[in-house]
Amino acid sequence: MRPTTLLALLALVLLYLASGALVFRAFEMPKEQQAQSSLGKTRENFLRAHPCVNLSVLQAFIEQVANDLSMGANPGDLTNVSGTAWTLGSAFFFAGTIITTIGYGNMVLLTDEARIFCIFYALVGIPLFGMLLAGVGDKLGSSLRRGIGHVEAIFLKWKVQPALVRSLSAMLFLLVGCLLFVLAPMFVFRYIEGWSTLEALYFIIVTLTTVGFGDFVPGTNPEQFPAYQPMVWFWILMGLAYFASILTMIGNWLRVVSARTRAEMGDLTAHAASWTGTVTARMTQRAGADAREPEPPLPEKPSSGPPPTPPAKPGAGSPSLEKAKPPSSAPTSSVSAPLDYPGENFAFIDESSDTQSERGSVLPRSRRAGLKQPRKPARPRHSRHGPDKRELA
Repeated sequence: MRPTTLLALLALVLLYLASGALVFRAFEMPKEQQAQSSLGKTRENFLRAHPCVNLSVLQAFIEQVANDLSMGANPGDLTNVSGTAWTLGSAFFFAGTIITTIGYGNMVLLTDEARIFCIFYALVGIPLFGMLLAGVGDKLGSSLRRGIGHVEAIFLKWKVQPALVRSLSAMLFLLVGCLLFVLAPMFVFRYIEGWSTLEALYFIIVTLTTVGFGDFVPGTNPEQFPAYQPMVWFWILMGLAYFASILTMIGNWLRVVSARTRAEMGDLTAHAASWTGTVTARMTQRAGADAREPEPPLPEKPSSGPPPTPPAKPGAGSPSLEKAKPPSSAPTSSVSAPLDYPGENFAFIDESSDTQSERGSVLPRSRRAGLKQPRKPARPRHSRHGPDKRELA
């Protein structure tokens, strides 16, 4: 991810957090002030009804009750002092909220030994539950997709467009999951816990998104059967697996859309580069053709002098003029520079080779070996006994 994109995303998240903070503050602050005012009125009414009670003693009593309630005490049953909230079912549910990272907070650990054990328990249990969640989500998603596949086959038999069938199957997948893990549990919690429809729906969404505020927790009533909270934990497992499969499906869809968009942008870039190269090549060819086209010669005015002499061919000039030419030791810059037209280049090469041959320039060995040397006349052979008699005669 590019740094600019990362900074833009961070700014968007911070703006989202600030807007959420303002909205929550506007909704919750009046309710908190109302509760604080109600507590003050209740305390004043109690002191007015019992003038023998000191204000400081009453304040210490209220703080002690609040502290005991925060540690898990049940204010509804003051007669059963030996009762405990750490039953086997509630302890199992508490351990389940640790490894699912929900953490309602209605039950807290007060001893140092339990807190140390919770650290290592969470470090081992959270990855283990993640592996279980991935496997259950895969199996659950496969089962739901297999069932929806039969419905897709029916739609395809009715000659419905494949794109519409895919959209309908995705909507059906969402509806079946919401019916099994949201709507049905909502009615169950309304019946067992006595919550309203909004409270039950609020608890379900907060739980399955692993937020877990703890203001609504199932199984806090001691009159409920012991296996109720373990059953709620298994519902949480299946609901989290379903939400994980939905997030996986959304991630795959976004990956496909991103790859398709990247491919389309690559095609557009390739077409644009090809078009730019074609236009540049055509403009270069046109500019080269205009530069190579010779200008037409201007018409010469007739002169009254003698007719011009034809130019002498290279190598056919008079020997006196050739001897008067100064010897050229090194080519000048005008000779070595490339010319504009191919015909002038060829004429320059021919003229320079003829001039070098006429000036008797020494050729290198590589070129000298290719030339034919004139044969020397054969020397007369003489015998040891003197000249031949035929030659003397």
